[in-house]
Amino acid sequence: MPRPRPAVALLAVLAALTLAGCSATVSMQPADQANDPLCAEVMVRLPGALDAQPRRWTDAQSTAAWGDPSAVLLSCGVESPGPTEAQCITVAGVDWIVDDAAAPRYRITSYGRTPAVEVLTDNELVSPTTVLDGLGTAVQQLPRERQCTSTSSVLP
Repeated sequence: MPRPRPAVALLAVLAALTLAGCSATVSMQPADQANDPLCAEVMVRLPGALDAQPRRWTDAQSTAAWGDPSAVLLSCGVESPGPTEAQCITVAGVDWIVDDAAAPRYRITSYGRTPAVEVLTDNELVSPTTVLDGLGTAVQQLPRERQCTSTSSVLP
């Protein structure tokens, strides 16, 4: 039986070490409207990093994650929120509804755009305002149908 050549063996070891050092895929569920073609327009424009957190692979259509552990989770294709008394902020030209009931983890959903984008942030790891600013160009691909009547410019 022939012995493996040193170069082939070295490549196999390097490949194994590279894979062992990679972060695991983030398991997520796709939103109901994840297959909307407009979500594809959003997904191809997402940044490689948000607030110094590198992007990671996910296992569901129209989803994204950043950080290890995950500091930001994004899902495109969620139900668009209707009128609400919840806090609405505008960041990078996009209106967002903020749910801070589980602070320091925020659920932030784009407002006035269909399909909507939902972003979950861990405020102990990232600045939600910085994250939303980084997502602005991508989410602006969704047509604006309405806007908040009263907004603030930053998260608490």
